[in-house]
Amino acid sequence: MMLWLVFALMTAAAIFAVLWPLSRRAPLRRGSDIVVYRDQLDEVARDRAAGLIGEAEAEAARVEVSRRLIAAASAAEHEKPASDTSSLWRRRTTAVAALVLMPIGALLVYLTLGSPQLPGEPLAARLRAPNQNRSIEKMIAQVEDHIQKNPDDGRGWEVLAPVYMRLGRYDDAVRAWRNTIRLNGSSSPREADLGEAQVAAANGVVTADAKAAFDRALKLDGNNVMARFYLGMAADQDGRHADAEKIWRALLASAPPGAPWIEVVRRAIERNAPPGAAAAAPPGPSAQDMVATGQMKEEDRNQMIRGMVARLADKLKADGNDIDGWERLLRAYMVLGERDKAHEAAADARKALSQYPDKLRRLNEVIKSLGVQG
Repeated sequence: MMLWLVFALMTAAAIFAVLWPLSRRAPLRRGSDIVVYRDQLDEVARDRAAGLIGEAEAEAARVEVSRRLIAAASAAEHEKPASDTSSLWRRRTTAVAALVLMPIGALLVYLTLGSPQLPGEPLAARLRAPNQNRSIEKMIAQVEDHIQKNPDDGRGWEVLAPVYMRLGRYDDAVRAWRNTIRLNGSSSPREADLGEAQVAAANGVVTADAKAAFDRALKLDGNNVMARFYLGMAADQDGRHADAEKIWRALLASAPPGAPWIEVVRRAIERNAPPGAAAAAPPGPSAQDMVATGQMKEEDRNQMIRGMVARLADKLKADGNDIDGWERLLRAYMVLGERDKAHEAAADARKALSQYPDKLRRLNEVIKSLGVQG
């Protein structure tokens, strides 16, 4: 309603701008000439009285001006009615056009180019829309530029850290969490997030620095789920499988009903099962494999990892229902820098899991977190 009121006011202002000049009657030119000639006669008389001109010159000037005055008066008498009628007709025509055609024309233009059928949108939603439409890269660049100018802004570092994790920029995430803790203080969630970023940066290995971060998190909060889970992974990678299973089963026992991380812990326990029971585990680089590769030459290590990834890909082509396998394959491709293969694998995974809504939902979350668009 407010929009139409604004349009009505704008149209009224435009019509007024057109009609205002038309409402003013312009003086007739012939009438102006008569006044001028009469002034000239008076001026001749004043000049003669002052002795500025002679009698003969004054008489000649009076005759010439009088002749022009008579001609102008005669012309004005014959032209005035026609001129007034023609001018009045033109003004009325223009006024009618302004009153009728301008609003109709404006309405037609709006109906053609505008969107009157769109519903109104609350102000808050309109203010949020630009931020929602901006690309995440642009927003990150703006925050990074702010951080570069204000390196001690702890809030900025804390905003960047989880974004770096979702984009797979793990080294940057480690740096961001360290600065967050330095500027904002240590807390159990921040220490656990730092440890997770360090694990991700080490390709799944719980390093000594990561373990220290998880230990600090548990000292601040003994119920921190993330810290307990990764400390179990650290025990598993150290070969203390019984300790790892004990940690994870205690974590399951304390889990609230419906906790989203329960399935993750259960899968970790299954992978930690005895050799006979673990035969069904999908092939691919496990945590132990990643530790072993750290002691190999770079060329041999890359060859070993690529071989395991290839076997996992072959396994998933034969049986594509394994969501865990697809997740490990996508992460492996992103770690190896093979983004094109990750795109192809994401598309294949979506096709294979199209009949399993829960698995497909989890797959899409993994794809989004890795920045893969398959």
